[in-house]
Amino acid sequence: MLSRLMSGSVRSLEREFSCTVRLLDDTEYTCTIQRDAKGQYLFDLICHHLNLLEKDYFGIRYVDPDKQRHWLEFTKSISKQMKSQPPFTMCLRVKFYPPDPAALKEEITRYLVFLQLKRDLYHGRLLCKTSDAAILAAYILQAEIGDYDPGKHPEGYSSKFQFFPKHSEKLERRIAEIHKTELIGQTPETSELNFLQKAQMLETYGVDPHPCKDVSGNPAFLAFTPFGFVVLQGNKRVHFLKWNEVTKLKFEGKTFHVYANQKEIILTYFAPTPEACKHLWKCGVENQAFYKLEKSSQVRTVSSSNLFFKGSRFRYSGRVAKEVMEQSAKIKREPPEIHRAGLVPSRSCPSITHGPRLSSVPRTRRRAVHISIMEGLESLRDSAHSTPVRSVSHGESFIPRSRSHAAEAGDGSAVIADESYNPSDSVLPTPVAEHSLELAVSRQINGAPCSIEEEKESEAGTPMGGELGELGADSRAAGSLQVAALSEAEQVNKFVLSVLRLLLVTIGLLFVLLLLLIVLTESDLDVAFLRDIRQTPEFEQFHYEYFCPLRRWFACKLRWVGGLLINK
Repeated sequence: MLSRLMSGSVRSLEREFSCTVRLLDDTEYTCTIQRDAKGQYLFDLICHHLNLLEKDYFGIRYVDPDKQRHWLEFTKSISKQMKSQPPFTMCLRVKFYPPDPAALKEEITRYLVFLQLKRDLYHGRLLCKTSDAAILAAYILQAEIGDYDPGKHPEGYSSKFQFFPKHSEKLERRIAEIHKTELIGQTPETSELNFLQKAQMLETYGVDPHPCKDVSGNPAFLAFTPFGFVVLQGNKRVHFLKWNEVTKLKFEGKTFHVYANQKEIILTYFAPTPEACKHLWKCGVENQAFYKLEKSSQVRTVSSSNLFFKGSRFRYSGRVAKEVMEQSAKIKREPPEIHRAGLVPSRSCPSITHGPRLSSVPRTRRRAVHISIMEGLESLRDSAHSTPVRSVSHGESFIPRSRSHAAEAGDGSAVIADESYNPSDSVLPTPVAEHSLELAVSRQINGAPCSIEEEKESEAGTPMGGELGELGADSRAAGSLQVAALSEAEQVNKFVLSVLRLLLVTIGLLFVLLLLLIVLTESDLDVAFLRDIRQTPEFEQFHYEYFCPLRRWFACKLRWVGGLLINK
């Protein structure tokens, strides 16, 4: 706490500071802004740098010293939101996924959404069956290295690029087969458009998972998509509520509640920390307002509690989806130029492809050294690797969204995969107690790839594999018992704090009412109720023994202060 106060005081002395924003193509945009600059100013600078007009779908994300992710609020000062010392590092990300990304007006916007979905695919947030995974990866290859050329692309060339957390040799061969035979002649624009149309059909499109636990302590992932609120648990989508069915979102401490008008449903989940729960609630409020409302004038300030003196208050400050689409239809300009670059082959630690640079600005610098594609392809390994497939078949639930409304109208449950939904890096910023440790250990044992450099640096990290490998079953069991004991104690403390808070507020209200009554009785207001009070012996005693001496004392002090001011 002391360090934060000191860092805040140091920041207050600085008139300007440096901000670095990592873009979706892994370039960096660095600028210097004033101390009192608001988030909207920085966001407008980035959009101008990218020549981006359809900017309402995007946001700036940062991570605090406690490894909690946040979206930068555009109406507030940047320096007051950041809990660390400058220079500040943030990331540009898609905040609101377009309901139909292929229908976006400008190619630059579609390209940025394409980069975000490619990132989601690599991290396991965009889960898909094997056949879909092959075609999506083939679209990426076609968009970024062009047509297959036997002279440039030797046997096994697709294994040099990492599209998913893990994939098998069979999947690599299927990717290369599709790229060689089915996508010849497709331009980058066409391949990216086909990628967006395919990705939109997946059940996990637009999912930015928040790790939580249900009332039984089982891990789950909560997410807000363009179509509604989703709960993914195990290998199933256990709940799906359309936005017009969600009536209220609430949180208190670590507890998050979702109220629905369908059969009076109340869903309750527990976040890892109060800060993570508040972030989850704010994301839900913003997504509900963006996708559900017809006009931004309908946006209201939302409270996390039913009591006016309790909880947090928040208001979404941007435009809603319908207004964004109407505004996009009015755009009339020459399409901005997009400078695409080729994929970079993965090395010992697989990384997401360092995509194209959007524009060339002196302040923009590359975060990684680009290695030529041909150099990487010439060094292909002859030995095969037999990593198990990460993306597995989803079954019959992965059908076009228009044909899945019948299932959505039911209990909202659908099988999403043969394996559990398990995004490889999405859980890192907000680990769920012992579950996150078990998850990290299992990833190390199964040979999952190391984190992307950008994700590690800007979206927080967790203990490395050596430390995690030392955690045994006994320590996890002891941790489970401790977590259970702590959860019971936290519930008791929460109840006691609520009672104390209610008692203090009640005493405060009574004190204010007493002061108001004294002022009214001592005034010249002629009301029958006040006349009756003035005629009581108790009031006369209070008036002559306490009120009049106190009034004379205040008058004397005011005259003394007035005399000092006049003499000066």
